[in-house]
Amino acid sequence: MTYSTNDLGTAQLSRPSRTTRLVLFALLMISLLGTSTIEAQQAASLPKVGPERGSLVIVGGAMRSAEIYERFIDLAGGPDAHIVLVPTAGGAEEYDEFYQGMNAWRDHGARNLTLLHTTDPAEADTDAFVEPLKRAAGVFFFGGRQWRLVDAYGGTKAEQAFQEVLDRGGVIGGSSAGASIQGSFLVRGDTRTNTIMMGDHQRGFGYLRDVGIDQHVLMRNRQFDLIEVIETHPELLGIGIDEDTALVVQGDQAQVIGKSFVLVYDNQVTTGENGKFYFLAPGDRLNLATRESMRPSMIQSPIQGVQKKRWGSGS
Repeated sequence: MTYSTNDLGTAQLSRPSRTTRLVLFALLMISLLGTSTIEAQQAASLPKVGPERGSLVIVGGAMRSAEIYERFIDLAGGPDAHIVLVPTAGGAEEYDEFYQGMNAWRDHGARNLTLLHTTDPAEADTDAFVEPLKRAAGVFFFGGRQWRLVDAYGGTKAEQAFQEVLDRGGVIGGSSAGASIQGSFLVRGDTRTNTIMMGDHQRGFGYLRDVGIDQHVLMRNRQFDLIEVIETHPELLGIGIDEDTALVVQGDQAQVIGKSFVLVYDNQVTTGENGKFYFLAPGDRLNLATRESMRPSMIQSPIQGVQKKRWGSGS
């Protein structure tokens, strides 16, 4: 806007010209469009499946490989990083500092360990219980039955504090039941038996969105079990991890480490004639958002034999 003075020297407000108004309007629209574009780009860059910050180490059970322990400890910040170990899935009422699950962590160099356990969700919902988690750089869930983790921690301050470890850039890991709990869909979550794939507990902690995770898949001949899950819930990505093998996830990027294989169950692809799943070996990578798998020797190309489906998702 512009100002003028009349004969008496009084300031008067004059109406801006049509051209000026059009220029101002155009500048305003450019500013708004630029802001919207930046926001859209930022939203598009956020992980769609994996955590926005931090890392996951998802182990298929029987964890023995030094490589897996060392990767977790490194992601937490080194041997002096504060790591909280959660044995609740194991089913005992109490655990103490002599719990044997802590020994392997000490043997692999971890020096700042806290054991955290309760079966009472009321206790898990207290500030006193979650205090160790507020200074934790890593959380690791031991094996057992995954529904016990849900019953103890689901919807409590403890579950929120687990998530906050990731949000601070920390690492969450787990083996066997501690692997399955990291998916949004809880595989083998039935309280009666672990042979029921879709049971009375179906909500995991959701560190991987729209994913169901199985474990011990080859050692226990479970490689076909996730098929019914992704056929019932075609939006899900199924991930089966064998023993002493881990999927390390940062954002939407995942890499296989350890001794055996990770199996991927994806309704969007097929592997040859009527294929239901495919294998990733140690060193292979998976983009969880695009669902493209890569081998180190062919980073620019999907793994041979994996193709997008050209038909519906029916069997």
